[in-house]
Amino acid sequence: MFEAARAEHVLRVVRPALEAGKTVVCDRFADSTLAYQGYGRGLSLEEIRRLNGIATEGLVPDLVLIFDVPPEVGVARADAGGERPDSIGQEDLEFHRRVREGFLEIARAGGERYVVIDATRPKEDVAREALEAALGVLEQGIC
Repeated sequence: MFEAARAEHVLRVVRPALEAGKTVVCDRFADSTLAYQGYGRGLSLEEIRRLNGIATEGLVPDLVLIFDVPPEVGVARADAGGERPDSIGQEDLEFHRRVREGFLEIARAGGERYVVIDATRPKEDVAREALEAALGVLEQGIC
């Protein structure tokens, strides 16, 4: 289902926007499926990568921001915010640890287009670092 939804999103939203010369920002893309389903749930990383390639038509982001926070902190923030957890939010801490390590591994292997931001810092500092990374890519004319 994730891949079908992503394929439709790429077809109907992402590809037309890129073809029109627009910048596209997504809050989750193929790396999220790899981290949550592959690293978190233990599904085949190779198969997820293959399906991601089909669903995205080979598109890869020019920049990926990973907001890194220990799972214990993330769960505490969600609880404090009174958020009703979705199915992923209901997973145990070990699942969230595997997901975090997955994202960090993806970033290590992915090179310069990945920026890992320490999201335990004050939100103003996190936002500033994210904006600087995005502006750096936009100013280079990469996207």
